[in-house]
Amino acid sequence: MEDEPTLRAMLRTGLGEAGYAVDEAADGRDAHHLGDTGSYDAVVLDLGLPLLDGLTVLKRWREAGRTVPVLILTARDNWSEKVAGIDAGADDYLTKPFHMEELLARLRGLIRRAAGQAAPVLRCGELALDTRSGKVTLGGQAVTLTSHEYKVLDYLMHRPGAVVSRTELTEHIYAQDHDRDSNTIEVFVGRLRRKLPPGLIETVRGQGYRLAAP
Repeated sequence: MEDEPTLRAMLRTGLGEAGYAVDEAADGRDAHHLGDTGSYDAVVLDLGLPLLDGLTVLKRWREAGRTVPVLILTARDNWSEKVAGIDAGADDYLTKPFHMEELLARLRGLIRRAAGQAAPVLRCGELALDTRSGKVTLGGQAVTLTSHEYKVLDYLMHRPGAVVSRTELTEHIYAQDHDRDSNTIEVFVGRLRRKLPPGLIETVRGQGYRLAAP
C-alpha cells in the first residue's frame, strides 16, 4: 500500500518478478478495505498514505483481529514513529530508500514465521523448497516447475498438514485484477503430482488439498 506512483510501480514489478500476486492501493481508505476484506500472506504498508494514514489503517486492522504480517515502509527517519508502528501491530519496518532485495528478504521472513516456519528452506521428507532462490529439489535432484506450479507448492509447504481450499490457493496465486478461475488449480495440482512422490498432495473431498506428512 504505497501512495507514490513510481515507487508503487517499482514494488509491483519487483514483487511480481519474485513470484508474488500483488494487489495495490494508492490511499489509506482503499488499503484498509483491501486488508479488511481480503486474505494476504503479507502487507507492505506506507505510513504516509493520503485520506487515511498508514498507522490508523494498521490499528484498525489489528483492532478487527486481522493478523496478516505487516511491513511498514516509510521515508520518515524518525525512531519514535517506527516505535509507534511496531506498537500499533507492525511486524517489521523498512526506511526509504531501500534495496528491493532487502524488502523481499524481510517479506520472506515474515511469511515464514507467520506460518510457523523458521528456516528459509522448507522441507517435507525428501522434498525441499528454498524460499530464497525459488529452487525445488527432491532427494537432492532439481525439480523443474512452472511459476504457477511453484506458487501452489510454496503455499502448501508453508502450511504442512493444513487443508487449503481451491479458492484460497486461487486468491494467493493471482493478483486482484486477474481473471481468477479456481478450476485451473486442479490443473496445477495435477502437474505437480506427476513431478512429486505419490500421495504427497492429498485431495480432501469437498474442502481442498493438503500436503501430507512423509
